[in-house]
Amino acid sequence: MLEEVEQWLSRRSWSAADRPLDRLAAAKRASGASVSVVLPALDEQETVGAIVAEIRRELVERTPLVDELVVIDSGSSDRTAQVAREAGAKVVHRDEILPRIAPLPGKGEVLWRSLLVTSGDIVAFVDADLREFSADFVSGIVGPLLTDPDVAFVKAMYDRPLGEASGQGGRVTELMARPLLNMHWPLLAGFVQPLGGEYAARRSLLERLPFPVGYGVELGLLVDALHTVGLDALAQVDVGVRKHRHQDGQALGRMAAAIYRTAQVRLARGHLVRPE
Repeated sequence: MLEEVEQWLSRRSWSAADRPLDRLAAAKRASGASVSVVLPALDEQETVGAIVAEIRRELVERTPLVDELVVIDSGSSDRTAQVAREAGAKVVHRDEILPRIAPLPGKGEVLWRSLLVTSGDIVAFVDADLREFSADFVSGIVGPLLTDPDVAFVKAMYDRPLGEASGQGGRVTELMARPLLNMHWPLLAGFVQPLGGEYAARRSLLERLPFPVGYGVELGLLVDALHTVGLDALAQVDVGVRKHRHQDGQALGRMAAAIYRTAQVRLARGHLVRPE
């Protein structure tokens, strides 16, 4: 591992417990920053309600940290939208956002469109299939953005058990994403969960980044954030254990292919350059 990455790990890796909620609430009041939480959802009626309820209870009502809680439904055939609405989220269907441009399938498309129906200075993304969800997933990734003006992009890190086996989740991460990052973007080698779906960023940065439409969105945003603001503006926070629905082998293969394609595009394009 590069010495620069080792130094980054000591400066920019924290635990959610390092920033208690009362400290974050005070920092939010002092900065005047607003926070939006976005859950992209497709057929997640079994889990989305509990996630929304936990965020509302802990981070809206008990501690006023989240100003906006939005579920973007990307075409669910079950009761996802109804369950999320009843739990207290604002629900917007993907097709209702910028309807003059036909939506493409994929998670990245939903995340990009969510910027058009939210207003927070800080935007946090949380997957809607998490079980035994803790509000630390949100407060953890939002915390550095509220307390450190030099931080622009924060990923969650966590243990990902596979069944009863600790640390065995994240198969695409270990077999595809990590080798790609280590080889082509070694400055990102310190990220524990580079493909994790829980991360937060300043809107001012997100509006400068391209969003790959499919499963490669997490890799693409991380690489492009590095090129745009530099390693020291990136951070990660340990939020505990992430439990969710695991994909079968075919789905993992499709994910790996999308991630590889996303990396290919960035390698061919070179560094991201944006006009002022």
